Formats: sequence, C-alpha cells, structure tokens
Amino acid sequence: MVSFPKPGAEQFLRTFSIRDFAVSPDENQLVFSTNLSGKYNLWAMNLPSTFPTQLTFNNQSCHGLLYDKQGRFILAGFDEDGNENTQFYGLPLHGGTLKPIINEEGTRNTGMILSEDGKKLYYTSSKGNPSFLNTYKYDLETGAEELILEGKTTPTLSIGLSPNEETLLYMMGYSNTHSLLYAKRGNENTLLTPSTDCQHTVSDACFATNDLIYFLTDYDADFTYLASYNLETNEFTKVKDIENESFTTLKYDQHKQHLYIVSEKGVEDTVYMYDLGSDEWVKIQTPCSTIDKLVVTKSGNLYMLGGTATKPDNIYRFTNNEWTSLTQYTVPGVDHSELVEPDVISYASFDGLEIESLFFKANKENDNGEIIFWPHGGPQAAERKFFRASFQFFLNNGYSIFAPNFRGSTGYGLAFMKMVDGDWGYGPRLDNVAGLDWLIDNGYAEKGNILLMGGSYGGYMALLLHGRHADYFKAVVDIFGPSDLFSFVNSVPEDWKPMMDQWVGNPERDKEKFIEYSPITYLETMTKPMLVIQGANDPRVVKEESDQIVQALKDKGREVEYMLLEDEGHGFSKKENEIAVYQKILSFFSQFVESKVKA
Repeated sequence: MVSFPKPGAEQFLRTFSIRDFAVSPDENQLVFSTNLSGKYNLWAMNLPSTFPTQLTFNNQSCHGLLYDKQGRFILAGFDEDGNENTQFYGLPLHGGTLKPIINEEGTRNTGMILSEDGKKLYYTSSKGNPSFLNTYKYDLETGAEELILEGKTTPTLSIGLSPNEETLLYMMGYSNTHSLLYAKRGNENTLLTPSTDCQHTVSDACFATNDLIYFLTDYDADFTYLASYNLETNEFTKVKDIENESFTTLKYDQHKQHLYIVSEKGVEDTVYMYDLGSDEWVKIQTPCSTIDKLVVTKSGNLYMLGGTATKPDNIYRFTNNEWTSLTQYTVPGVDHSELVEPDVISYASFDGLEIESLFFKANKENDNGEIIFWPHGGPQAAERKFFRASFQFFLNNGYSIFAPNFRGSTGYGLAFMKMVDGDWGYGPRLDNVAGLDWLIDNGYAEKGNILLMGGSYGGYMALLLHGRHADYFKAVVDIFGPSDLFSFVNSVPEDWKPMMDQWVGNPERDKEKFIEYSPITYLETMTKPMLVIQGANDPRVVKEESDQIVQALKDKGREVEYMLLEDEGHGFSKKENEIAVYQKILSFFSQFVESKVKA
C-alpha cells in the first residue's frame, strides 16, 4: 500500500479565494475575481461549462463588478497594489484590453450603477470633494459627465436608481452606527425613515417599483429589519423582523416578486425568501455558514458567494430548491478531517456583558499546547464562521486560536455595536482580558504563556494589550494596527475623517482619553518579543503608524522585527505575500514553542 506524507503547512495557504462575482443577463456567463494565478484577476465561466478562463492580466484586486444589462460588456473597478484608489474599466465578454472609463489619478470611486439601456453610468467619487464625495452621471457614448449629487455635511454615497431613472437613492453616513437613507427626485430629497434624534442605520435598499422602496434599517430598534417606503403616499412601514437577527443584504426578484434577505445572527448567516404576493416568509437552507454576496437574475435564479469555517468561499446557484456549486474551491491536497470547525462559547466580561467567541482547537495529533489569542479587526465587524486559510494553517501546526467578539462587534444589535464608539481602549480591552482569564480559568492556557496576534483594529488591540497586560503573553504580532490615536485620526482617508469624532473621539476634547487609549503611551511595559507587519500602500492605517512604534521600541532596545510589504495595502492581495507573512509569523511563534519544550 502506498503511504503519503502529511500535507505540508504551505498547502493551507495555497487555498484560492473569490472576492466578487457577477452573472450575465442571459446567465450564459459568470465572471469572478479570484487569485487562481497567485494574484487577483477576473476569470469567467461560460455556463454550463465550469472550466474557468482568464479575462484580465493586470494582477489587481477588483472593487466593483457588473454586466451591462444587455450583456454586451463588463464593468469592473481596480485599485493599484492596495491603495484603494479604485478606477473603472470596461472589458469585452471574452476578455482582453481594459478600456479606462473613469480614471483620474488619486481619486476613489465606488458604487457603479448602470442605466437600464446601458448608456449611462452613475457613480460616487472623491473627485472634487474628497471629504463628503459627489455622485456623477457619465454618458458612456459621448463621454459627457454631470454632477447630480454633492455631498455637503458628511460622506454621501449613491446606492440605487429607480427603473425610470427619475429617483436616486443615496446614503449619508455619519458613522458605522448612524446612517440615513434619502430618495432624490428632481429637487426633492425625501428621508425614508421617520425623523428622530435617536441614531440608527440603513444598510441596503432596492426598488420594487418606481415609487416603492424596500430597505433594511434599525430605526427604533436594536436589530435591523425589513422596511418599506412609498414615495407616492410618503408612508414608512416596518415590514418584517426576526428576534435577535440583523438583516444585512437585500435583493429583489422582479419576475417572481420575491425579496431575498441575508440575516446575521452572531457568527452565522441565514437566507430568507419573502413572497410579496402571498406574504409568505421562507427560510432557505444553504451550504454556507457565512454569505458574502447574493445575485438574483431576471429569470429568478439565485446565485450566492459564501463558505464555512472549513470550506473556502464558492459560488452557488439555487434552482428548483437545490444548490449547485459552480466553483469547487477547497484546501488543495488536504482532507476535510484535517480542518477544524470552531466551538462557539460565551463568557461574562468585567461588567457582566456576555461575549461570544469562536474557539478553534487544534486536532489532538497536531496540538502543541499553544494558544493564539486573536482580537478581530473592525472594530465594528466580527469573527465569524468564514474560512481563514491562516487559521487552518496555524491549527495544522498545532496552535489553537481563541477569537472573541468583544463589545462593538456586529451581529449582536446596534446597542452592542455602539459600545466601541469613543471607547476604543477601555471596554473592548477588558472584554479581551476577560477572554484571556476564561482560557486560564478553564485550564486551556497559563498566564504569561499566551501568543497574541491581531490585524487592523485587532493589531491596535494587540499593541494595547501588550502595553497594558504584558504579563499574559510571551510574544506579540501586530498586523497593520494603529499605534497612536492622535496620528491615526489625522491620517485616515479624507472621507473617513468626518466620522472620527464619534467613532474614535476628538483629539482636543478627548485628549486624556487619546493618551490613555494609544498603545504608544505604554512603551515602557511593552517588554515581550514583537513582530510588526505593514503594507506600504495602506490608506487606512498608514505606514507611519507601524514605523513609529517599531522605531520607538527599537530605541528602547526591545526585541522587535518589522516586515514591510512594498506592494500591499490594508491586507494581502498577492498570494506570495500572504504565504511569506504567515510563514514569517509561524517561524516567529515557533521560537517560543521550542523554548517552552526545552523548559
């Protein structure tokens, strides 16, 4: 009998990803952004064949992807090496040379909406208004452009257009926990939720007719629900809610008059179908724990991008009440038994607040007794049952991972999410400390023997926990985390700055709080070995945030390594960089496993 070696650790990191997809109007083609070549490009499948062909070779991440409504061409947005300055291009269905459509250096563009006839492109841009943004209408035939909406007090983004093109839906975003939805018809601007002094959000919207709008909001509620607004009668209606679930995605099937809704509850997603004619509400079973995108075609077919903690994102089609997987992404050369599903546990924080957490326990045959404590990014995001190749990589190498959804995380209601506003460094920090104590009290770890790693806000939290609670850890990894709140709030993208006052705080009014919550304040107590990783093109947490903490620690003679990626932004868009980063982290952590074994 032939025996085979155990899968190499790098195989886990060789897992390919899908970030976005679109379906042609006739459903004969599907295009998706994937890193099959090691770098993100657009690939297509000419259905029913599921053999992919490469359409682009620019090796850049796609931000925005759609077909012309007559199926004549594709529109796609690309940035450059993670700088998030997305520009729009046209592409033939069979691929080839990208034709610049909206391309102005240094601008950020988003929210592509095509008119029904495919002749006009509506989009939101930082052009001429980097703080509050503008919406433009661009004529694809003549090249003429018209400013149709000017942001004036807060970032303003167009998100929908009525079938007759007479009404534009736009969102005014004051913070992650405060946004308002308006309908602009001629010179009239209509607020779609009743006027109130209580902050609430709107997350998605669609037109059922030229006058009837369905949207998702948590107006006068803690969890997001389905609402409608009739522009003819000016009537707001709360249509449907589900206890302790927040609706996140909304799609309309005009052919069947169905609404499809993705609902978030803690660490998992659910899909529902709402029949507007019969008022029937149906839960649709899916093969996914988390769902990234839904597409409804004119024929009424439903397409979905989603995955699980042990299966990468794939694209599925739902017909005749059955899901068919159109892509077959797995962990290459690894049996499913080698992958780890998380346990979902809850613990009480310092003030009694219940914190839900994912606990990935390394398989017994691999377990080296080490635990990585992972505070997630965001902070108004969550660690959920989606696939992280890096997690399975560390698990296969024997490291268990504990990932808490501390206050501020999504999926637990608006009040829970707002708890991080203006409180970056107190409540969430103590929630994480309570999670560390839970691990210790339940015999999973020893104080002083825990590994700490986080990215973005999680990197900030890793730095802060290191500075204020170093006695819990033996080594720390910070992946593009802010180190000083004073410099951070002044270096974020211009259209982020209006929300900084509520989200983080005001550096003058909250000076003492900024000092207390900034990791760089605690250099004296950052005594454990550190590895810092940063993308040179990161527009969200700029390179200087990592530069300054690394230099300050080196000046004090601390043990700190610095890995700078010259062609990355806020994340890893190139497979070779992703592999290099996590191999570096594994090598860094393995030093402390060896010292533990020798002891």
